Amino acid sequence: MFSASIESIIKDNMHLAVAKKQLTAEQLAMIYEQGWFNLWVPKVYGGLEYDLKSGCQLLEELAFQDGGLGWTVTLCSGANMFAGFLEPQLAESVFQAHDVCWGGSGKAAGRADITEGGYVISGLWKYATGAPHLTHFTLNAWLYKEGQPILSDEGEPVYASFFVDCADVLIHYDWDTFGLEVTASHSFSVEGLFVPANRSFNLIPEQRTINTALYYYPFMAFAACTLVVNYMGMFRKFVALYEKLLYQKSADTVWNTRKGKGYFKELDIILTTFETHSEELYTLMTETWGKESPDAISLERISELAKEVVLFIREKTTELFPRTGIDGAQRDNEINMVFRNIFTATQHALLNG
Repeated sequence: MFSASIESIIKDNMHLAVAKKQLTAEQLAMIYEQGWFNLWVPKVYGGLEYDLKSGCQLLEELAFQDGGLGWTVTLCSGANMFAGFLEPQLAESVFQAHDVCWGGSGKAAGRADITEGGYVISGLWKYATGAPHLTHFTLNAWLYKEGQPILSDEGEPVYASFFVDCADVLIHYDWDTFGLEVTASHSFSVEGLFVPANRSFNLIPEQRTINTALYYYPFMAFAACTLVVNYMGMFRKFVALYEKLLYQKSADTVWNTRKGKGYFKELDIILTTFETHSEELYTLMTETWGKESPDAISLERISELAKEVVLFIREKTTELFPRTGIDGAQRDNEINMVFRNIFTATQHALLNG
């Protein structure tokens, strides 16, 4: 899917990015040149406007090449798609920059006090993927009016979504995980920040401001699809590296007779199940895409299948990893990197359990 030069950049920067704990300048330049952060952004705003299946296939391949890079592109491009929920003139002005990159937190925290012309926002949010290179941060904040929380008809607190400029944010450099280091998913905070009313948005199809196919598609199903393909790409890489180790060990005929043949057979069974899941997922993407009202049962199956796939990958990676020996235990060995990335990724709340 990628040219030799792109694959070379990805490979050459993989270890350096881990050491820096963020994407390198060369990786970012490549992403900007390819337009990957704008994978889902409408063409009228300068984006690539991919369909769901094609975009997810690209993300899966990126995750196969480098899990941390793929995860960052996925989360940031997923935030950039919010362009279709903004006022058109505002979206056009924001997304004309070649390096525009959104990211933030989907968990409601802090508070947004309604005031004349907008909101005054304060709070701390965790896990903003790509924090060092974000141009805008997204956040969900609980709504207040005249010092009192706004409640729904059911008596529950209400929150709204916002985006703010990177210059108005304090980044807390607290991302120190054993995998996905390069995503630099640091916490961030704002204090007493005035945010104009038009910088609030709502991620439901009825609130779209542009009529391309993506903005008829329910956001949670879109998020499940784009996220699960990262696990799939990373698992494919783990299996490829694992299989390579098996071939190396199979040169020992005694080992191959006692263990190797059984391991290869077991791997074939795992891959058959994995490919069945993959085919079903991409079929569901095709069936639900481009419709004003995607089938609810199919959308529910996407959510269920995504969780099933993540659980399957976590279990099979755990099962296979001990057989990688000392090679797998060495931190700079790529299979160790992939293992760490997979298990850090499985902590994401959306598909965890």
